[in-house]
Amino acid sequence: MAEKAVKNVALVGQSGVGKTMLAEAMLHLTGKTTRLGGHAGTKPTLDYDAQEGARGFSISTTLAPINWQDVRINVLDAPCYPDFVGDAYTAMSAVETALFVVDAADGPQTTTTRLWFAAEDLSLARAVFINRFDRPETDFDSCMSALQDRFGNRLGAVTLPMGTGDDFRGVIDVVHMKARHLEGTKVVEEEVPAEYVDAAQDAHDTLVDLVAEADDEIMMKYLEGEEITLEELEGLLGTAIKERVFVPVFSGASVKEEGIISLLNAIVAWFPTMADFGRIPLINGEQLDISPDDDRPVAFVFKSLNDPQNGKLSFLKVLSGTVTPGLELINARTRKSERLGHLYTMTGRDTSEVKSVAAGDICVVPKLDALTGDTLSVTGKVEAAAFRFPNSLYRIAIEPDARGTEGKVYDFLQKSADADPTLKVERDEETAQTVVSAIGEAQVSVLLERLEERAKVSAHTVKLRIPYRETIRRVASGHGRHKKQTGGSGQFADCRLRIEPNPDGGYEFMDEVVGGAIPRGFIPAIDKGVQETMKGGVLAGYPMIDVKCAVFDGQFHPVDSNEMAFKTAARLGFQDAVAQAEPVLLEPMAHLKITVPESYAGSVMGDISASRGRVEGMNAASAGETTVEATVPYAEVTDYATRLRSLTRGTGEFELEINGYEQVPHDIQQKLAAEYQEKRASGEK
Repeated sequence: MAEKAVKNVALVGQSGVGKTMLAEAMLHLTGKTTRLGGHAGTKPTLDYDAQEGARGFSISTTLAPINWQDVRINVLDAPCYPDFVGDAYTAMSAVETALFVVDAADGPQTTTTRLWFAAEDLSLARAVFINRFDRPETDFDSCMSALQDRFGNRLGAVTLPMGTGDDFRGVIDVVHMKARHLEGTKVVEEEVPAEYVDAAQDAHDTLVDLVAEADDEIMMKYLEGEEITLEELEGLLGTAIKERVFVPVFSGASVKEEGIISLLNAIVAWFPTMADFGRIPLINGEQLDISPDDDRPVAFVFKSLNDPQNGKLSFLKVLSGTVTPGLELINARTRKSERLGHLYTMTGRDTSEVKSVAAGDICVVPKLDALTGDTLSVTGKVEAAAFRFPNSLYRIAIEPDARGTEGKVYDFLQKSADADPTLKVERDEETAQTVVSAIGEAQVSVLLERLEERAKVSAHTVKLRIPYRETIRRVASGHGRHKKQTGGSGQFADCRLRIEPNPDGGYEFMDEVVGGAIPRGFIPAIDKGVQETMKGGVLAGYPMIDVKCAVFDGQFHPVDSNEMAFKTAARLGFQDAVAQAEPVLLEPMAHLKITVPESYAGSVMGDISASRGRVEGMNAASAGETTVEATVPYAEVTDYATRLRSLTRGTGEFELEINGYEQVPHDIQQKLAAEYQEKRASGEK
């Protein structure tokens, strides 16, 4: 890989706006592929997974390395369907520029906004490609206005569309004041048509105004009325984009492949390289200096992939030095050495082996133990700062279809979670369920399909068991007597208990026995019997909380009394007391913070009310968005990720936190208690 420079660009934005088609057009126009993939019946190069074809959207980030004008451009096509948007975050961690693809008719939407600010947090240069001007009802000015309203006035057009819909026929380069269109795959450049001269000149003047301040000397010259030369303007564009004071906006249509060459030329001319940033933030708050003179290899694993053909693949961004096959580096997380056996570059699924990979470039390495987010270096002391992922708030339980396959199912789920940080797998001992946390339902559906396809076992989802709690509302006493004669020595214990709510929370046990009615040696057994009964519940089988219990009287037999007998008597006495103490069932409450476009706020609040919740506040968020805060029973929102997506057409996002318990309505308590008694009667645990 001896190209003069490497530039890494992630294609991100709302799902369904044509990001993959843009990458396919880049591959085609640069000669990497012979046809435009994924269009008019041709097989896509990048969305090669059968599930991507079946679902109609990207599931995993794919790499499209392109050579253009002696520059290597690594294009990362990131999935931005809400369930798989975590891959967009990993892709952005490996690039210098986030290129946001926006639909010309729909403008920027919620996912675009969220990713925009994530790119800002990562200190990335940003650019926008407004796609699909070949569609009817598109208007550049309206889309540009929406972008500026949402992201600020530092955005400026560098290309303009010529026409829209069926009349769309190319773009105007407002930097060089030329019109371009394609004939086949050849670019034809000509003078700006008369009807677009005024718009092009206005855009050119605005562009100069926006970027002039990137250089103090040129800015003074400009303010004094001198004209900025084309050479100076191009230099300013590169500086302004690199320093993140300007966001270039491009226009085009991926299917027609118009505007793509202008975009590629701009990437080569103005987009930054890794070295332009100078430093990379590390996890300890320090920074790694980027120097071409530093030959100590450091590589960052920004993505892991379990490929059915190639096994586990790790996508590496080389931060410094040069990596070569056979090199051994130390993983900062595990402190263990890892050997880079082979190095590959990938275009979609196709791999090509390479001899070395220099700083700033991306490669793929098979069979590493490293996980997404790991840093490999010679010393093992360098650790790049971790990136933040969206919350994995869709939680569902997984059960195998066949007994005896639990181990295989869990192992596959755990390996999948190791490769994808937005997946989490845990065993909930209280509910005895294997719980998967994901961003959304589709992510879990893909996971189960891959489980069957690759591990040859099947599983299904079941609802989460809600961790209810039981408690009491008033003081009551109970009597427990256990007497059993088996022919030899018998069992005898008698105890009287008083229980009451504990306003301080937790469990408290008191010994109030006087006169030796129960020997002191049996008191711990009574305490243990009460605690075991509380753990299993009395009303509906859920753990009991916030109870004070006192043993105040009883009887014993000098021969037949023992610890086991008093544990049993305590259980009976506690159950008797609970029945008279107004037992109630408590449910966990979820605090929700929901951000949606203003037009959906009413629907969201109506849904909260219908879910036994209460709205606690509503505030303006970013432009055109509202944040609703509410408290809702957790049992009503275990599927909220799916429900909110349906309510808001995929534009809403939320945060959820379990925050305390509240008493369930009487009808729900009766239902759960009846189910518990039915299970007990049938012998089911």
